[in-house]
Amino acid sequence: MDALDRKILTELQLDGRLTVTELAARVKLSVSPCHRRLRDLEREGAIRGYRAVVDPSAVGLDFEALVFVTMRLEDADTVSAFEEAVAAVPHVLQAQRLFGDPDYLLRVAATDLTAFQQLYDQRLARLPGVQRLNSTLVMKHVVDDRPLPE
Repeated sequence: MDALDRKILTELQLDGRLTVTELAARVKLSVSPCHRRLRDLEREGAIRGYRAVVDPSAVGLDFEALVFVTMRLEDADTVSAFEEAVAAVPHVLQAQRLFGDPDYLLRVAATDLTAFQQLYDQRLARLPGVQRLNSTLVMKHVVDDRPLPE
């Protein structure tokens, strides 16, 4: 990957709806080489897809929490069962496995505190292998959806 590929990625992270012609103009390439590079980036997996970024408040998800998960056991079967189960919970927007304690960090969206409490009690606390959950509420997003650095 060279500097031009990185510039293409930066521009697309800022506006994924650019046409190839607009993208080519921004990175100072003609359309054919820009299109070729774009297809290569897609084929190689540097670009995993295109999607709309939806404002959670616009769809009624005004409440967000970070949930720290400590596992009872960390054997392969338990980890696999937990990860499969947590991936099936639609309100879990992100799930990251961590080094050290806690074992996982979940970013969870809900309509309000009551909905979060129900999700916590009925789904999150019952995930396979969970020993302890610890939550903190998000006050505001200071940096959100920033493009990756070049």
